Amino acid sequence: MNTINVTVKDHLAIVTLNRGKSNALNREMITELDDMLRNIAADPLIGGVVITGKEHFFSAGLDLIELYSYNEPEAKSFWELFLKFTANLTAFSKPMVAAINGHAPAGGCVIALACDVRIMAEGQYIIGLNEVPVGIIVPHAVFALYSFWIGQAQAARSLLEGKLFTPEEALKVGLVDELVKPESIMTAAERKIRKYMALSPVTWQQSKQNIRQDLINITSADQSEALELMLKQWWSPATRNILKTIIDNLQKK
Repeated sequence: MNTINVTVKDHLAIVTLNRGKSNALNREMITELDDMLRNIAADPLIGGVVITGKEHFFSAGLDLIELYSYNEPEAKSFWELFLKFTANLTAFSKPMVAAINGHAPAGGCVIALACDVRIMAEGQYIIGLNEVPVGIIVPHAVFALYSFWIGQAQAARSLLEGKLFTPEEALKVGLVDELVKPESIMTAAERKIRKYMALSPVTWQQSKQNIRQDLINITSADQSEALELMLKQWWSPATRNILKTIIDNLQKK
């Protein structure tokens, strides 16, 4: 694996996102993470997962530099992959905790939202969904995931303005569940997930599935019509200009 590291400790898998400085999600990273979670789901010796990042980034979201270079078939297949990945994350039955060690906007936030608990490091970090100002249409499946945790009104307001929350703001609205000092984040995440892992797996996992049933139905439904609208906007001159400006700024850093 080139983009993630995995260690197993007393039946707990710790998955560390490890791609470049900012852990930007590209096709390879999403595929590797999706495959690994499928393997973990099928492994009776693993009872839960902690997902974390490195240094000051959980994940900066989708790799816009790579995505911008895609042709139309490549872009379509990537977005299909990402939406399927989101559905698989949402339906993952075992306990899954996000140890958000740094920035987690956009796609990074989506991964965190699919987890059962989000523990975030204190500091000058951001988390949220900022796709709309970038020119990317947010699919209903992602809105459903967002509103599952923070409510429809808050999710709608935040999405439409592209709100990025500080850790303190995220805790206040329920986007994250706990704030800890950066050096304590893995200890806090492990403490939380082992409480879940100590319970009956059948009871816990079926209860999770029942609680999420509507959300699982939404994220796993046919999204081809929504994707067509997303792609139309993705290729619009307005969005391409916004993306080009963002990429130019990223490449200057």
